[in-house]
Amino acid sequence: MKIKKMLLGFCLILITSLGFAQNDTHQLSTHILDISEGAPAANVSIKLEKRNNTTESWEFVSQKETKENGRINDFLPTGKSNNGIYKFTFFVKEYYKEKSTETFYPFIEVVFEIKDEKHYHVPITLSAFGYSTYRGS
Repeated sequence: MKIKKMLLGFCLILITSLGFAQNDTHQLSTHILDISEGAPAANVSIKLEKRNNTTESWEFVSQKETKENGRINDFLPTGKSNNGIYKFTFFVKEYYKEKSTETFYPFIEVVFEIKDEKHYHVPITLSAFGYSTYRGS
């Protein structure tokens, strides 16, 4: 059964990665795939912050909720320099609370660096007791 769920999760990652074109008007996107459910994680709040290297603090940029497909495609408009170190905070505790499922992670922070004008896709695969992240396309 676990192997079936893992294969379903992998197939879901592949399908959603291929099935949704990125938004050309925005440089940064993310999505959440709940591999324990084999489905996208909808209605998860995600905060984006940028590192201020002078003050060594995080500055709020934006906060949004994932859609039914588990995605947010419109972080950081293109056409200006967005270079810098950023942090996504995925607030997953409420997501699991709605499912009446206990989770080990109240939130997940993913720090990454934008170095050029290319599109950056920073998703996570999620379960109640584990997660993984990668640089997507």
